[in-house]
Amino acid sequence: MRGGKVAVVGGSIAGCAAALAAHRGGADEITVYERAAGHLADRGVGLAVHNSRYVELDSAGYMDADMPWVQLVRRRWYVRDGAAAGPLGYEIGAMPFPFRTYNWGPLWRELRGRVPDSVVFRSGVAVEEVRPGREDAELDTAEGTERVDLVIGADGYRSVVRTAAFATVRPAYAGYLAWRGAFPADRLADPELWADEDCAYVVFPGGHVIIYRIPDGVGGHRVNWVLYTAPPPDLDLGLGLDLGITAPTSLPPGGLTEALSGHLAYVCAELLPPYWGDLVASTTPDELFLQPMYDFTAPRYTAGRLLLMGDAATVARPHTGAGAVKALQDATVLESAFATATTWPDALDTYDTDRTVAGGVMVDLGRRLGRALVEETPPWRSMDQTALETWWKQADGGGAFGGRELKR
Repeated sequence: MRGGKVAVVGGSIAGCAAALAAHRGGADEITVYERAAGHLADRGVGLAVHNSRYVELDSAGYMDADMPWVQLVRRRWYVRDGAAAGPLGYEIGAMPFPFRTYNWGPLWRELRGRVPDSVVFRSGVAVEEVRPGREDAELDTAEGTERVDLVIGADGYRSVVRTAAFATVRPAYAGYLAWRGAFPADRLADPELWADEDCAYVVFPGGHVIIYRIPDGVGGHRVNWVLYTAPPPDLDLGLGLDLGITAPTSLPPGGLTEALSGHLAYVCAELLPPYWGDLVASTTPDELFLQPMYDFTAPRYTAGRLLLMGDAATVARPHTGAGAVKALQDATVLESAFATATTWPDALDTYDTDRTVAGGVMVDLGRRLGRALVEETPPWRSMDQTALETWWKQADGGGAFGGRELKR
């Protein structure tokens, strides 16, 4: 199938990958609409890609060794224990952790640079409404209405395209929060205590923090961490919402309320071992933001001439380690569907059949890991290496962590 006019809504990692997929699949005209007018490359949070998934995505042409990365080898599990010698706490055990870590901003910049010049990239242009049809679709911006053969929704968990396709699908609040932070590694105290190739899982009753290094994009490293825990029931989140959150929201860097900052300080001082608590506490307010945890998956990845990718289609909790990976996998399947189908309906059906199933698998895994790591945590201090490995096999469900192998 060659030709056609495609609009991509959203210009982040998923949007750039969608534009590449449409171009390689043979679309004639591709326009990317990104509501943000600033530089997406300024985003400095981390993400991880399992080594096996990297090999697949490298082979498909969506990642390569030129994209800055840090290789992790093992994951060490720590818990606070007053009897444990040393500032890291008691080490429960260690497991292999074959992941490459990336910095969101430099990764986006590399993908954006691979989008060919023939693709029109319209920054600062928000898509206000999308109307699906059987043989085409329309989208409205402040500049007017455009009719295209296909609209690809790569516009995240608050997707305008998903709303047009499935108006009743809403992300569901999972009942707990993720604090995220990243800062230059040269601010790290006693870096020799923590090897570059190690990922730390620091656990406590009702949550954990995962900590690893990521590239800074200019030859150095940043320290990246994500801390998950439920807020106290009487804590005012300051989000303008109650705990039955259905309208997705987040707090940007510098936006934490006094109550939220106080709770994070309590976790650092009372629940984490000294080294890790000090590491998290050293993050400045403008390096710190907060995300309530949501999950959902659309009933289908296509509807008429609308197609969903990445978080617009499925949001799985970040415990899965598969957010950006799944968006890139979506793109590889989309490219293949375009290249092998003879009609638009055939291409859309091929894509939908594969990715709807994959999305459901990842949401189920995220919920299972959320229960194990946050909502129903085990007695960490009484665990050893054997108990940890047994517990993890049950939580992971047979090796799904880090994203499923791509089936093509």
